[in-house]
Amino acid sequence: MMMTMNIERFVSKGKGNGLRALREIKAGEAIHSCEPYSFCIAKDFLKTACHSCLKRGESLSRCSQCKTARYCSVQCQKQAWPDHKRECKCLKRLQPRIPTDSVRLLTRIIFKLLSQSESDQEELYSIAEHQSHLADMSEEKKEGLGHLCTTLQVYLGEENGDLSQLPPGLDPISLLARVTCNCFSISDGELQDVGVGLYLSMSLLNHDCQPNCVMISEGKRLTLRAVRLIRPCEELTISYTDILATSKERRSHLQEQYHFLCQCTRCTTEDKDCDMLAGEKTAWTSLRDAIPHLEQLQSEQRWEELLKESQALLHRYTDVVPDRNIYVLRLLDLSMDACISLDDYKTALEYGNRALETYKLYYSDPHPSRAVELLRVGKLQHYMGRLEEAQGSFTQAYDIMKVTHGTDHVLTNERPSTAVPPWPHTPLLRFFDMLAVNQHAAIFALKWNVSGWLCLPPAFVPLCIKPAGLEFN
Repeated sequence: MMMTMNIERFVSKGKGNGLRALREIKAGEAIHSCEPYSFCIAKDFLKTACHSCLKRGESLSRCSQCKTARYCSVQCQKQAWPDHKRECKCLKRLQPRIPTDSVRLLTRIIFKLLSQSESDQEELYSIAEHQSHLADMSEEKKEGLGHLCTTLQVYLGEENGDLSQLPPGLDPISLLARVTCNCFSISDGELQDVGVGLYLSMSLLNHDCQPNCVMISEGKRLTLRAVRLIRPCEELTISYTDILATSKERRSHLQEQYHFLCQCTRCTTEDKDCDMLAGEKTAWTSLRDAIPHLEQLQSEQRWEELLKESQALLHRYTDVVPDRNIYVLRLLDLSMDACISLDDYKTALEYGNRALETYKLYYSDPHPSRAVELLRVGKLQHYMGRLEEAQGSFTQAYDIMKVTHGTDHVLTNERPSTAVPPWPHTPLLRFFDMLAVNQHAAIFALKWNVSGWLCLPPAFVPLCIKPAGLEFN
């Protein structure tokens, strides 16, 4: 079993339980892969993602009882029935209202626990061993959990009577606290969060702001991959938070959400903080304060306004705040998205090229965010007829994705079915053929849904890290 061959549970000094390597692990090597103990589809994707395999589609078959669950095939529906059977009654009772992701995931976990299943005994970390951190939470957070538990009771209806049969110490509020601190987002091939799941043994992974591993999903299966050489007995780490933030911001978020003070090298030495906040403070403070408004324009797809205001800010502070400043980088990403949506591909490419050097600075280890930026730039270069430059960008992206995703991942293992320019001889990214065959298809894909992964600012791409808790709205 890959688990026993590669990793083991241990007590990490100052961190509690953790995972470490049992042997030397090379960069790009898959360390462990597993299915979730339980999962649910994100609310925004209930109508467009299969509730079994997560495959996306617009013509999915709907459950005849609850009218909510959807499946891409009869086989998927049959496979999902054991987990959906009791949930179906709850969904049907509450129609047309849909509970939050957190309530639906918790309900599935409760039903699994009540089934007397012993399915978590093969894991390195049982649900009962997960930390709830209730004692560390603010009264406001505890009150929020209480409101969710009230919603849970309404959702469960007649099933509420079974809650007394839960294992000792696993009452609903304690379970909810455990889930919010330990769940993982589940991303699809477009790197959009289509679901959320609890992966018991993976929850042992501790945080580092410069981790030696990344988590990648394919379907609902999560795979832990090494991004650099890992020595025997070295702890395995992932990042719980956004790397493109200062040490103060990262520490604050980790303390608030996960209840610990990060003591990693990057935080204690304030590594790269000077670069992230380079330039005149009054100038980059103005940029930082403007970003929420600009992101609102982006979400409302008000592209002309977004581009005009972003360009004005970039021009105003170009001499006093360099591109490596994280707020300038955010503006470059926003401007690039606006240009793509307004068909101004030449200017979009200029912004993309400016951003690339900064991503290289902050993502020195192989990272999906840098690969995404290279792919976006490569698509623009290809459309502009700069094929040699495009090949270079795609090759760099593929070299990163060989490490972060592996050559067996759906994004890296499909060969083009038609003639293409001389790309690398290894398996290629699945959209190379679209880019090479006709430009109309390439630009259609480039503009395809601004919330999709090719138009999403790479710094904010969901990467299957431990999310900042489930959204309770």
